[in-house]
Amino acid sequence: RAVGEGRICLYGPPGTGKTAFGHHLAQALDRPLLVKRASDILSPYLGETERNIATMFAEAHADGAVLLLDEADSLLRDRQGAVRSWEVTQVNEMLTQMEAFNGIFVASTNLMDSLDGAAMRRFDARVQFGYLHATHAVTMFCKLAEKLGLVADELARAAVSRLAVLTPGDFAAVGRLCRLARPATA
Repeated sequence: RAVGEGRICLYGPPGTGKTAFGHHLAQALDRPLLVKRASDILSPYLGETERNIATMFAEAHADGAVLLLDEADSLLRDRQGAVRSWEVTQVNEMLTQMEAFNGIFVASTNLMDSLDGAAMRRFDARVQFGYLHATHAVTMFCKLAEKLGLVADELARAAVSRLAVLTPGDFAAVGRLCRLARPATA
């Protein structure tokens, strides 16, 4: 908080809370949050993507915002695998902007292994998000059941604790589904 700048890469499977952490960070720092996705930046016109990248960083700087780039692998893909010259220039622009940015930049990705090595050197911290531990999954299950007015009996809690690949996103999806078709039991 005292420094006011940093570049953080959040990585891990989908639904593990990477984007939510970016929101939490901005709130904890009492700063606005600027969220960008590849669809906000990528353009079919030559040079436009690079311009959009520069604009994204300039906008975050002007607003004093935490900049969260969701699915950053779309713009930081390893240049060694590039086929076209514009694929390289887009990554180069991202790297240049990351280096010059004096705010908080958070990049999230599900595809850590596909990121360019030069990008990895520019991150001050890399934080891995993983699947829920069984006790945390059971806690989330019980909270969701309670919210729905259902009883999370011992059999249901035990079944949830045996599932090894649950994420907070899974519970959010189930919660949304339950708004459409409410289950009779947990």
